[in-house]
Amino acid sequence: MKKFLAVLAVAALVAFAAPAFAANPFMDVPAGHWAYDAVAQLAADGVVSGYPDGAFKGAQPATRYEVASVVARALATIDMEKASKQDVEMLKKLVMEFKDELDALGVKVDKIDKRVAVLEDGVGGWKIRGQFRFDAKFADSDNDVYQYNGTGNKNEFSKERFRLYLTKTIDENTSFYAQYRTGGDSSGRMGRAWGDINDGGRWSHLYVDTKLPYDVAFRVGRFAVDFEDDYGFYIDNDAVFGDFRVDGFRFKKDWGMMSATAVVGRNDNASDTIDPLDVMTYALDLHFQPSEKFFGGVTGYWMQEDGNGTVGDLDVNTYAAYAAFSFTPNIALKGMYYFQDLGDDIPQANSEDSPNAWKAILDIKQDALKFTSLWVEYSEQDNTFWDSLLDRYSIAGSQADYVAQNFTRNGGTSKWIFAKAEQKWNDKFSTFLRYANIDFDTANLDDATEFGGGIGYQYTPAIYFELCYDQVDHGDSRTGNNGGFTDTESVIRFRTDVNF
Repeated sequence: MKKFLAVLAVAALVAFAAPAFAANPFMDVPAGHWAYDAVAQLAADGVVSGYPDGAFKGAQPATRYEVASVVARALATIDMEKASKQDVEMLKKLVMEFKDELDALGVKVDKIDKRVAVLEDGVGGWKIRGQFRFDAKFADSDNDVYQYNGTGNKNEFSKERFRLYLTKTIDENTSFYAQYRTGGDSSGRMGRAWGDINDGGRWSHLYVDTKLPYDVAFRVGRFAVDFEDDYGFYIDNDAVFGDFRVDGFRFKKDWGMMSATAVVGRNDNASDTIDPLDVMTYALDLHFQPSEKFFGGVTGYWMQEDGNGTVGDLDVNTYAAYAAFSFTPNIALKGMYYFQDLGDDIPQANSEDSPNAWKAILDIKQDALKFTSLWVEYSEQDNTFWDSLLDRYSIAGSQADYVAQNFTRNGGTSKWIFAKAEQKWNDKFSTFLRYANIDFDTANLDDATEFGGGIGYQYTPAIYFELCYDQVDHGDSRTGNNGGFTDTESVIRFRTDVNF
C-alpha cells in the first residue's frame, strides 16, 4: 500500500475528530496535491510525521509497521462524541489487521480493544448486551415436595434466566435503556413466577434519561425504585422494603454533599394486600454524604390506592432513615430504620397500624481480612410490616426455598440473622459460605435455618460456572402463609452464566 493511500484510510477515520488544519509541514506535499488536506489534518493531530529531511515520501510503499503506528496514534485522537458506528467498526478492523505489528511495536492491543469498547459505548448506534443462565438442580426433600425446584420434581434442568439489555445514546444528555427479562428469575413479573423461559417475559425496565435545566437529571418510563440497593444495604437477595418498579417520572438533583431524588409513578409490581396496578407511588429520598467515611439520609414512600370500586382506606406510607460509617475503606457499619402508617382497611392494621423494621450490617471487605470478606446482618421487623420482602437471603429469590416460607402476618416481631463470607482466591476461583436464620415470634412455629456454600470458576471473562449446596431446615411445626413447611429441603446446583 502506498503511504498516501494508508494515510487517506486513517484520515477517513479521524475526520470526526475536531479538525485542526495547519500549514502542511511536508515539502513534498504541496498545496493542491490531492492528499494535501488529509496529510495536513493528520500532521496537525500528531497522527503522522515525516522524515528528518522534512519530506513525507507519500509515494513510497508503506510498511505494515508504518500503518500500524498511524493506527495506534489515530486511536488517541478520536472524539468519541463525534464517531459514528461505521467509523468505529472500520477502526476495529484495522486494529485486528495490524494486531501483530502493534504487539511488536509495544502497543498494548488489549488497551486498544478497551478504547474501542469505550468508543462503541459512546457512538450513536444501538448497544445490545445480554445474560444467559442455565441451572441444573438436584434436590432432596424430607417430604418429597422439593421446594428448590419450581416443577416440584426431584431434579430440574432449567433455562433460568435470559436478559437482554438495550442502550442507545441519543445525544450528549439523553440516553435510552431497556431490559427484557424472561426465565424463572423474571423478577418484576406479576406473580413472580417460577419456571422456564417458556413462562413468558416482560420489559422490566424501559426508560429515557435526559437532563433538565438547573442540571436536574430526569428519567421517564418504567424503572426500579430500590434505595437499599443504591446505597449498598443488601447483597444477594433482597431489600427489606423497596425493589419495585414504577411507570412514571424520576427527578434527581445533586448539590455536592447533598442530593435529592423524587419519584412519581404508578406502581408496577409492589404488592402485598393491594393490586399493584391500582397504586400511585410518590417517593422522596434526601441523601447526605459530607465525607468518604459517612453518609446518611431519609426516604419517604407514599402509596395511595385509587382503583375503581375501592372501598376503605388502603393507603400505606413508609418512612426510612439510614446511615453508614466506614472505619476504614474496607470496614463499614450500616443501619436502616423503617416505620409505616397503614390505612385503616389494610388487613394487618387490625393488629398493628404503625409497624416498624430495622437492620444493622457489618460489612468487611476481603482486603481487610485478606482471606475472606464478611457480611453480617441482623434485622427485626414487626410481622405486620407491609410488603416486606420475605425471600431475602435466598440463593435465587422466590425461585428457591428460603427461611421465611412459614412467615405469618401477626402481632409478633420476627428476628433475622444473615451472614455471608466470600473468598476470591485468584482471577479464576472463588468460594462462599452462607447462613440465615429466622425466629418468627409466632406461637407453635419453629425457627428456620438455612446454610450453604459453593465454589465458582470464571472460565473466561464471559463464562462463569458455579457448584453450590444449599439447605433449609423449616423445623417441626406447621403453620404459615403458604400452608406450612416442615423438615429439611436441600439442593445441589450447577450453574452456568454467560454474559455477552
